[in-house]
Amino acid sequence: MRDNVVWGVYIVNFIFFMGLSYAGALISGVLHLFKSDWRKPIIRMAEIITVVSLVIGPFFIFFCIGRLERLPYLFIHPRIQSPITWDVIGISTDLIGCFIFLYLSFIEDFAILRDQKKINFPSWKHKIYRFLALGYTGTPEQQKAIRISRNIMAAMIIAIAIIVYSVLAWIFGVTLQPGWNSTIFGPYFVIAAVYSGTGMLILLMYLFRKVFSLEEYITKKHFVNVGVILLIVAAFYGYFTFSDYLTKWYGSVKMDTTLIDKLFSEFYWMFIFANYLGILIPIIIVGIPRFRTIRNITIGALIAVIALWFNRYIIVIPTLETPFLPIQDSRIDWINYSPTWVEWSLTLAGFSVFFLFYMVISKLAPIISVSEMTHETDEGKKILS
Repeated sequence: MRDNVVWGVYIVNFIFFMGLSYAGALISGVLHLFKSDWRKPIIRMAEIITVVSLVIGPFFIFFCIGRLERLPYLFIHPRIQSPITWDVIGISTDLIGCFIFLYLSFIEDFAILRDQKKINFPSWKHKIYRFLALGYTGTPEQQKAIRISRNIMAAMIIAIAIIVYSVLAWIFGVTLQPGWNSTIFGPYFVIAAVYSGTGMLILLMYLFRKVFSLEEYITKKHFVNVGVILLIVAAFYGYFTFSDYLTKWYGSVKMDTTLIDKLFSEFYWMFIFANYLGILIPIIIVGIPRFRTIRNITIGALIAVIALWFNRYIIVIPTLETPFLPIQDSRIDWINYSPTWVEWSLTLAGFSVFFLFYMVISKLAPIISVSEMTHETDEGKKILS
């Protein structure tokens, strides 16, 4: 980071991972409440996206601050009127709520694994399953308690996700910086988060389908259904993007015009990928029936995820390079921001840890909910066999 561009890739990664987490909460909560049969093999993947992203995202704030000895001051001397304090409270609340929602979905599976005789688990793993199952035996009262608890938590995390990500957007929107001072930032951030989260869910569906040979459970139907969600959200995201930039351009405010000129010159390739290719390609792939193959939908999802990372970048960096007051007596490399190898390394580490955590969780517990699959069919038993 530089003297004038005080936020860089770390903040971009923070916004991106927080978006993934809130999208996972929204998707898993909505799918749970709608109780569609096709959701069963994929709902847990969305739940895990939420928790893992919430754990990783805040670390980029720590990297950005650099003075971690001052971190306790946020809790000892909080300024409740500060949006950053709202963000700390919101993220903490969301992490607790999403962890509880995920754990409630695992209790029945832990009980099944505890009682499983066909698979010879190590003794330490069996002890963990017995402890985490909390004495669950599948009585009607226990099933009802878990069902009610999950319904309540699903509704809560949907509301929390929308509120908390809106608060994150307001940290930018309440400033007078060109490009940030916008009333549309709250819903715009939420829609963009759902878009990136849906894309990441499709990528993980494809990855686990290949790695664990889950073709029988994660079928083309699941990719098409989630792809339709991606298409709908892409259309909304495109509309909000167009509205945001149209009002800035048409208003002809000097600083907004300067910012837009910068986006179409210095950041043109990133702007085109984020706001043209990242919207149109997924819509074309899912919208035209003959393009709706598993491979094509996955490619469209990958493009959407990359586009949303670029979108975060062009929201943060160009604005900080376009201050209200002229910058004088500064070298050009102090004004223009370019990430260092350290920032790129930590970015790569963040994504690596995301997939590492995901793989570790999948090794300790089923990535597809066995209990959900066994309530109406015998499919869950096949997953364990």
